[in-house]
Amino acid sequence: MWIFYAVGSAFFAGVTSILAKCGIRKTDSDVATAVRTVVVLLFSWLMVLLSGTWTGITEIGGKTLLFLILSGLATGASWLCYFHALQKGDINKVVPIDKSSTVITMLLAFIFLHEGLTWEKAVSIVLIGVGTMFMITRKESVSDTGKQGGSWMIYAILSAVFASLTAILGKIGIKGIDSNLGTAIRTTVVLVMAWGMVFITGKQQKVKEIQKKELGFIGLSGLATGASWLCYYHALQDGPASVVVPIDKLSILVTIAFSWIVFHEKLTKKAALGVVCITVGTILLAVI
Repeated sequence: MWIFYAVGSAFFAGVTSILAKCGIRKTDSDVATAVRTVVVLLFSWLMVLLSGTWTGITEIGGKTLLFLILSGLATGASWLCYFHALQKGDINKVVPIDKSSTVITMLLAFIFLHEGLTWEKAVSIVLIGVGTMFMITRKESVSDTGKQGGSWMIYAILSAVFASLTAILGKIGIKGIDSNLGTAIRTTVVLVMAWGMVFITGKQQKVKEIQKKELGFIGLSGLATGASWLCYYHALQDGPASVVVPIDKLSILVTIAFSWIVFHEKLTKKAALGVVCITVGTILLAVI
């Protein structure tokens, strides 16, 4: 069943991207993220109440709680590093490094979770890595004026590492507890970090400036995110992280489909080849 939850996670994550794009046309992305996280938090705890798993809070061990908190902190750290890297470096250089989190997760799962690394998985890693590189469409380079040396690369690498740690720490943190409860606790940590980012950057006043239409899309995006996270951690609880994470990354297929329908965006031949490589690599992981 964990495969179905992983596929569900990918679907809702893909829908999330489209709804989020509709909700940040004029709204600051940091503010939108913070507001969306509120919706995710409410959705997560509602699922905990409906499933009756809230009683398990008193049974959570210190180790489990620690890893759930660390997973949430890793998510926030990944966001901070990613946007810092984008601010200092060219997007066509930053994004490929950040996307390597899928491959890093698979390697970390092999090292720390002792998930076997067969030649089939090695081939899948190569296919996913190459496909990700193909998916990055080169954009016009921005002038390097005002950019601080090569520090962007350090932040981009840290972004990928923290994104990978999110999955590994989350996998460890949901052992022995209900995945819905684990997701709700982790989301609480992410909420604190998201709003902390808003207040640190002095953007709290922009919350009142959000248009109703965009607020609606942000809210729907939050619901989709909540559904994706619930499916993701349910799959992660029962399935190997080295397989669940790549399947979740197939959300790109959903995003591409909706982008074509909603925004009429088309794929280049190179990007299409990248999609094929990522899909084949992921399917190979799921069937071996």
